[in-house]
Amino acid sequence: MSVSANPRVRLFAGAALISLSPVWVKLVDVSATTSGFYRVFIGGAALALYLLVRGQRPRFTTRIWQLLVLAAVFFALDLWFWHRSIIFVGPGLSTLLANFQVFILMLAGVLVLRQRPTAIQMVAVPLALLGLALIVGFDWRSLPADYRLGVVYGLLTAVVYAGYLLTMRFIRKDVARGLPTREIAVVSIVAAAILGASALLEGQSLAVESPGDFGWLVAYGVLSHCLGYILIVSSLPQVSTTEAGLALLLQPTLSFVWDVLFFARPMSLTELAGAAIALFAIYLGSRHTSKQV
Repeated sequence: MSVSANPRVRLFAGAALISLSPVWVKLVDVSATTSGFYRVFIGGAALALYLLVRGQRPRFTTRIWQLLVLAAVFFALDLWFWHRSIIFVGPGLSTLLANFQVFILMLAGVLVLRQRPTAIQMVAVPLALLGLALIVGFDWRSLPADYRLGVVYGLLTAVVYAGYLLTMRFIRKDVARGLPTREIAVVSIVAAAILGASALLEGQSLAVESPGDFGWLVAYGVLSHCLGYILIVSSLPQVSTTEAGLALLLQPTLSFVWDVLFFARPMSLTELAGAAIALFAIYLGSRHTSKQV
């Protein structure tokens, strides 16, 4: 996919588009699993059509196909958990929790890749927990059951999203350079099959009765899932790690902004402080300065 704009513009435009993902989920009147299905089905179909027009075929080794299926399982679980978190705690907090994946990746780096986290990254973990505690409150048992469940779903999103990112990292090490359009298309279509089957097993209909809902879902699939990711991935080789880290922060920050503007989420000074601390911790944790053991 040819993209000629300034890489920094692509980076932050992509992050802004992805930040709208939980907004689409909150706006549509379909089940959490159904909205996840349409995100990857529509986005995957758009990418598949692009590849067909360009004459590109998804030719991979057997090992890469296996890893792609594994990545699709992780991504389907990511959407299954995250969409429920969005419904229970709102776009802002659910997206912030999903971005705790940087700490899961840090742990995976220690256990799997034998990387030693820096002192700054170690400080980021308690900071993130402090920020989360300020947002949700220190008396866990006093929170409504759905809210607590939404927080748990958000943290589970971080775990499976980290699994998806690690799997994609292994895939990209063995695949030729360039945009991962083919890989994302395959992962999207397989994830759509998984979520579609899950919706049917849950007794949820895949029918979208409202034209407005279908329009939101198309925007979700094309703008956030397809275009957003392509803009970000295409820019990464041409921007600094600091800029990439700032773009990482832009998504949950804007999701909080959309939550307040579009859904009138009340935010106390304590919650705002907690969100700022958590975002700063995510930035520190995302700094790729781990040392190899």
